[in-house]
Amino acid sequence: MKFGVVVFPGSNCDQDAVDALELMDQEVVKLWHKDHDLQGCDFIILPGGFSYGDYLRTGAIARFSPIMNEVIAHANRGGYLMGICNGFQILAEARLVPGVLLQNSSQKYVCKNIYLKPESIDALLTAGLEKPAYKIPIAHGDGRYFADADTLKSLNDNNQVLFRYCDENGIVTEASNANGSLENIAGVANKNKNVFGMMPHPERAADPVLGNTDGRIILEQILKAVLV
Repeated sequence: MKFGVVVFPGSNCDQDAVDALELMDQEVVKLWHKDHDLQGCDFIILPGGFSYGDYLRTGAIARFSPIMNEVIAHANRGGYLMGICNGFQILAEARLVPGVLLQNSSQKYVCKNIYLKPESIDALLTAGLEKPAYKIPIAHGDGRYFADADTLKSLNDNNQVLFRYCDENGIVTEASNANGSLENIAGVANKNKNVFGMMPHPERAADPVLGNTDGRIILEQILKAVLV
């Protein structure tokens, strides 16, 4: 499998994503935001950061970068696409996943480790995850997931919720909600389950040197599901 990590002006987690994938012996290339060629990549990642300085609205300008035409076409063909943090915001702006990401309810930037409970039983990213909770870092100011009631019902009915914020035992509580997201939602998939968005950073918990490899377990699930 060949991975492509898109680099926008202001991306700052692109190399983190590259390093995590290379730790798993995967072929990875960086794709510049002005490119019109995905270089034959099978799986595209939109990394975290502050694309275009987060001016106007998070992800709103990056959504119109030249390469997004190819990224959207790739997703519409059924190709795999994942957005992490700012990448999730870009996916939402491009209407590739349902919902929007609003300012944290605390109105503060939050940077800490949190716990995630895998939810969807048939989405590529979560179907094989067995631990009740995964310790993953977050770092965002606009991560509060919001959608209208009909969209929330559809997400739940179709198993499109990937992760919810929880405590270390996998129990979803109000206290464990890191940013005020509706129903503690930390990540969602599109209806076809080939596009994945999540606010936490699994690529920042993939190297044993960091003392936490829960993120690598999540990323390895992609390989297990695709390569079987």
